[in-house]
Amino acid sequence: MRTYVLLMLVAAAVTYLATPGARWLAVHTNAISAVRSRDVHVQPTPRLGGLAMLVGMVVAVVLASRLPFLAAVFEDRQVWGIVGGAAIVCLLGWLDDVWDLDWMTKLAGQVLAAGFMALQQVQLTSLPTPDGLYITSARLSLVATILVVVVAMNAVNFVDGLDGLASGMVAIGGTAFFLYTYGLTQQASPDDYSSLASLMVAVLVGACIGFLPHNFHPAHIFMGDSGSMVLGLVFAGAAISVTGKIDPTVSEAALSGAQRAPLFIPLLLPLAVVLLPLLDMGMAVVRRVAAGKSPFHPDRMHLHHRMLAIGHSHRRAVLILYVWTAVFAFGAAALVRWRWQVVLAWLAVAVVLALLATLGPLRTRGRFLDDDVASGSLPTVAGAVAPAARPRPAPARTTPEGRAS
Repeated sequence: MRTYVLLMLVAAAVTYLATPGARWLAVHTNAISAVRSRDVHVQPTPRLGGLAMLVGMVVAVVLASRLPFLAAVFEDRQVWGIVGGAAIVCLLGWLDDVWDLDWMTKLAGQVLAAGFMALQQVQLTSLPTPDGLYITSARLSLVATILVVVVAMNAVNFVDGLDGLASGMVAIGGTAFFLYTYGLTQQASPDDYSSLASLMVAVLVGACIGFLPHNFHPAHIFMGDSGSMVLGLVFAGAAISVTGKIDPTVSEAALSGAQRAPLFIPLLLPLAVVLLPLLDMGMAVVRRVAAGKSPFHPDRMHLHHRMLAIGHSHRRAVLILYVWTAVFAFGAAALVRWRWQVVLAWLAVAVVLALLATLGPLRTRGRFLDDDVASGSLPTVAGAVAPAARPRPAPARTTPEGRAS
């Protein structure tokens, strides 16, 4: 555990220190989010934070490759497949942040990155269920892997619409997933706690934590597509790598009750972590297609926009969405240690409390969470003119997916 915590801290520290450099680079390559009528931010903001996050993760992984404790993880190409895929989508996001690539070009780049991962043996080959389900076709395995990775990237991309939202949600959900993968490794190999999934999730969480001080409202820099796609890809790679840790051929008769719950966790927990992004993405696609528009056409109906519309401040909306992420992610992870009846009871209590926080009087309580208190003087982008004092912006901020904090 100490090794993983060390790598998490290294990723956080490097990301934190690298973010000002990424901001400088964003300014000088014109990777800047301009102020538009539908945005919440009130001055042009650099959006290349994903580069700093990638640097933090790469430095931590390189350090991990020198540690004897994790030597077994680096015996194959999977870890470098995930890192390489992350580098590809980071470059793709950088280009999109500068030139606004069309959605077909972005999708082609995402498929390329996912395909690169698959060629490095990061492939979905089995689904751990009580009845066991292997993917016997190499072509089907490749298609399933690319589909999972592309969906994960776009799910994080869709939810990345408020300062600190995506990085905080991934950090919280990733922490729950890390606790699960570490516990699974302890059970599967008591003499060797090294795990690719635990390593990648640890450095992912660290990068998110290191970026948050720069990105929480009011943000000095956005992660942009270069960050949201990296988060989705690394998380998907970790989830895919862990699916083979539990034998899917275990018979249903051999286990009963809560004992069968861990068999579903490799499928359930990743879904719980990205449940809100997946829900938001699914609703957006249905809504836009039903209106005769492209699935990538921007609108003001994302979950975070709805939170602002019912009266929450920017910071309060982000924190409440953090709460919902924690409820689902840690609720799923709890199935490993406690009976499902106990978990369900506590989950119901947590959902009620989250609903009260979302819809109750807290929407207007807590002065320190109000946007006018949180806002202060922000550093201006070189060459840009800060806008004059303006009224509190309307509670809506939509970007071409991924052009947010």
